[in-house]
Amino acid sequence: MWASCQRMGVYVGVLSEDGGWGVVGVLSEDGGCCGRPVRGWGVGVRYAPCNCRCPLCSGSHLVCSLVCGHPDWMIINLDALDYCCSPRSLRSVENRSNYRFLQGDVCDSSTLDHIFSTENIDVVFHLAARTHVESSFQNPSSFQWVNVEGTRTLLRAAQRAQHRPQRFLYISTDEVYGASTDWVFDECSPLRPTNPYATTKADAENLVRSYWDRYQLPVIITRSNNVYGPRQHTEKVIPRFLRLLQQNNKCTIQGTIPKSRHFLFVSDAIDAFLLLLEKGDVGEVYNVGSGCEVPILQLAQELVKMVKNVPDSEVDEWLEFVPDRPLVELRYPISSEKLQSLGWGAQVSWADGIRQTVRWYQDNPDFWAEGSTNAPPS
Repeated sequence: MWASCQRMGVYVGVLSEDGGWGVVGVLSEDGGCCGRPVRGWGVGVRYAPCNCRCPLCSGSHLVCSLVCGHPDWMIINLDALDYCCSPRSLRSVENRSNYRFLQGDVCDSSTLDHIFSTENIDVVFHLAARTHVESSFQNPSSFQWVNVEGTRTLLRAAQRAQHRPQRFLYISTDEVYGASTDWVFDECSPLRPTNPYATTKADAENLVRSYWDRYQLPVIITRSNNVYGPRQHTEKVIPRFLRLLQQNNKCTIQGTIPKSRHFLFVSDAIDAFLLLLEKGDVGEVYNVGSGCEVPILQLAQELVKMVKNVPDSEVDEWLEFVPDRPLVELRYPISSEKLQSLGWGAQVSWADGIRQTVRWYQDNPDFWAEGSTNAPPS
């Protein structure tokens, strides 16, 4: 998404391959980005854009939030419309006077240069990435191209623009830390990605950090939990389980070793991004985590009860264990104290969030009619 304004241009770049709001992983060369002095802006300075024009790349929930919440911002949505994106996600705003859609690729330097040269871009929200872990093992080069080269192309366009962005928010993933059974990662923890997806996110973060160090491009990096909610593509674990159950198929669970994930409802993620736009310190990294850890087996069992309405004694009949990945990541625990010190906290409980999500997929069973149910969860 891109945004600009008469008084102050705001460019918000968001590109997501998941049909809603992807997360992009990032890595710094020193294993973190805290404790560095903030140059050019100062620590704790509030940024308050007004009358803006905002370009984004997909990220439908963020786009809709900005279009509806900031009618004085012009939102330009840049999206490649990959397999996991749907224009239907943005029907509620497609006729708004402050919204415009552009189909394009974050790796296309000519497209990005044109946008930056013709719009007064002040803010970039960059969520552009491929994020499906299993696919990253099968086709790592495509992840390298989109996640790393796409980030480099976007950074270069932003840095070269005559009107440089005032903020560049890069949306990352907790997976860059690697897995842990007992250690809780903060923003200074070393990064040890264990799959090609997370590795490309780490490489991309390295690029983002380098543009702060070399050019003082005012970047902010977030590392989020697994974001979930309505409209997410069916390659992700929650909508994949829901689609399987809606088709009267069993939930397929990889391996028998207990695994869990921390889940963050999409509206809480957006609240964090917008708070960091206003209050975040440039050159810094912020973990965005709900503290809501759910075992994958428990997740499947909960969804079976909600969708199939069966007694506890019949729940396991809707579960099937399949071979696991060669490398098993058990959990990704992170601390969000740094973000919480700015006033953020997750507002949507797991019970409310999963209920809203299930209800949406029940009301919209054909939204991802062409989506595959065979892709393992990431």
